[in-house]
Amino acid sequence: MKQRVLLGLSGGVDSAVTALLLKKQGYEVVGAFIRCFSEEKNKVTGECSWIEDKKEAQKISALLNIKLIDLNYEKEYAKNVIKPMFKDYAKGKTPNPDSLCNKTIKFPYLWEEAKKHKCNFIATGHYIKKILRPYNFLDVQSGRKHFGIKKIRKGNKYYLKIPKDKSKDQSYFLYQLTQKDLEHTLFPIGDYTKTQIRKIAKQNNLPNWNRQGTRGLCFVGNINMKEFLKQKIKNKPGIIKNPEGKPIGKHNGIMFYTIGERLGENKEITINQEYRDKTNSKLYVSSKNIKKNELIVAPKNHQALLKNKFKLKNINWITKKPNLNKELYVRIRHLGNLTKAKIAKKGNQIICTLKTPTKGLAQGQTAIIYTKQGIILGGGEITY
Repeated sequence: MKQRVLLGLSGGVDSAVTALLLKKQGYEVVGAFIRCFSEEKNKVTGECSWIEDKKEAQKISALLNIKLIDLNYEKEYAKNVIKPMFKDYAKGKTPNPDSLCNKTIKFPYLWEEAKKHKCNFIATGHYIKKILRPYNFLDVQSGRKHFGIKKIRKGNKYYLKIPKDKSKDQSYFLYQLTQKDLEHTLFPIGDYTKTQIRKIAKQNNLPNWNRQGTRGLCFVGNINMKEFLKQKIKNKPGIIKNPEGKPIGKHNGIMFYTIGERLGENKEITINQEYRDKTNSKLYVSSKNIKKNELIVAPKNHQALLKNKFKLKNINWITKKPNLNKELYVRIRHLGNLTKAKIAKKGNQIICTLKTPTKGLAQGQTAIIYTKQGIILGGGEITY
């Protein structure tokens, strides 16, 4: 009897090829089109963006002869993702809503639906590898080869690893998955590049083989984040200061700006022309004083833009009790560089010290921790 998989079928080429690969591996596939947000419109057709995606998913399911079910989680998405996101931005933080979506919507609700349809697994078209630990987890050589560790600790049955196509790596959004999530989840395209996926789709006559991939916020799309935030967050004017603490302008609210962001000329930001002339440089947000509602900016290459030490909170360890006394790497943004780091536990706190100071360290932002071999140990929220 075939094992059954409930696959998140978005209408894109990645999930379409995922369905194809699963069928070729002998699984019975059931497609699930997930709808979470209906406010974004297609600028050409005027229709809700999800309608076009659903039509593509229907074409793929018909072509591959798989059942397609429609799942609507708009209320849950608004409550568990959009509302917390607005709340964090209002506090001046920079959250990771896509990760929160995976943790609270996509993976748990897909699994709940899978059980209703008597499915053994769920699957998604994420670019990530899931690895099963060696059968003998005390096998030193196997542990060294696959995981870069001498002993695989009890409780760690599955590991997530950076995929073959590093330019499509989605580990930044999957760090909150748990061993319980991984035991029933499949990621079939982790061993392929995007180019290979499109080639497979074209060879198998999938109509969306060259369809542009989705960008922007999960289930929402490529939006203007500042305008999106203004739907719920009111302006809160404040002072802009230079790194020395001298007032040099005014802003419309620190919640609309991200650490590391370049401040261009616009009607909502005013910076003294004298200061601009004196620095003769592009200006970037170096930090925020949340209590005083102050935005601190600095010229390009200024030392104030660089930081190398921060704390992590709300940590999720994919690998239980990870060994922190080894060479580790940290990523602080999607597809950002992996930076060597020392991770230390002090009491109940996790302190991260980067070997090379970096720009753009913002409170609320996610930092993911990796081994040298690309195993994702876990991650958490940056705080100072």
